[in-house]
Amino acid sequence: MLPTEPIGSIPRPAALIDGVRGFAAGRVSQPELDALYESAVQDTIQRLEATGSPVITDGEQAKHSFATYSIYGLENTAPDGMPISFADGHIRTFPRLTAGPFRYKTPADVYLEVAQRYAHVPLKQAVVSASALSLLYPRGGIRGYSREEYLDALIAEQEGEIRRCLKKGAHVVQMDFTEGRLSIKLDPTRRLLHSFIDLNNLVLERFSAEERKRIGVHTCPGADRHSTHSADVDYAELLPSLFELQATNFYVQLASEPDRKRVLTMIRDRAKDWQRIFVGVIDPLNPRVETPEEVRDRALEAAEYIRPERLGTTDDCGFAPFSDDTSRTRETAFDKIRARVAGTALASAVLGLE
Repeated sequence: MLPTEPIGSIPRPAALIDGVRGFAAGRVSQPELDALYESAVQDTIQRLEATGSPVITDGEQAKHSFATYSIYGLENTAPDGMPISFADGHIRTFPRLTAGPFRYKTPADVYLEVAQRYAHVPLKQAVVSASALSLLYPRGGIRGYSREEYLDALIAEQEGEIRRCLKKGAHVVQMDFTEGRLSIKLDPTRRLLHSFIDLNNLVLERFSAEERKRIGVHTCPGADRHSTHSADVDYAELLPSLFELQATNFYVQLASEPDRKRVLTMIRDRAKDWQRIFVGVIDPLNPRVETPEEVRDRALEAAEYIRPERLGTTDDCGFAPFSDDTSRTRETAFDKIRARVAGTALASAVLGLE
């Protein structure tokens, strides 16, 4: 059977979104909010297991966002950092580090432990990349806390986070690298991209080859409020560098690409023989639910370029990477995941992998 895995986030229930707003306004207590988070995690896991997915996540229900969960609430950050523009005109602003030392406030293994109370199938845990968090450090520097000191602390924090997730039993740890394609938009010389690859490898190289079999990297052009931040960047600018990352599993946005065969050709030519490619067969930004037959055909198309023993399927991106994104419904997300699972089974049958 071809392996199939989700990316991460699921839209939050309305009660949770209302609860978060109520907490910010002082109408909801911390214990009440924590109960809403736990209820959302439990419900999400039950519904993901009901899709038949052999690997699930917690839907990132308790995370502020996929990128800021570990630093949300830190007293030494400010909200006026780097702006990230999306194609529809809206902007997400990254936080800014204001002082050292740097430590995570809530690492991913905390969320993993909560999810493990309810899951009956293997759990995948997503983590933000070191390269994304490197953008916290301001260009003007911080008096008494150098960029080098910050990066050393960041690498140590992420290594510890990933190592604890593996030790606590995560099926795989997925490093979200959505800023890869974005970096080329910010710096067409690709020097920023190369620095991102080098930084992430400083983390990955701290793990043994055996440990890296359970570490993966996700790439996509962003997905927020029906829009992306870098889908206009040619994949050809990213893929040669992407597969230099010392990870085993790669989760590659593909369903929404206008020319999938061209991208698959580049993956075939650039990926290492020991790297497994999970191709995106579901487009979270498209409200239409794919049929299992469409998913089957996309997986079989990928199998023409990638050997089945190195192939898997996934979603292009999370369904709500930011906690306040209500542009997609929970029902649509679960229906799409159900189609991915069923379509992957159909493709496996055609490939003789049942």
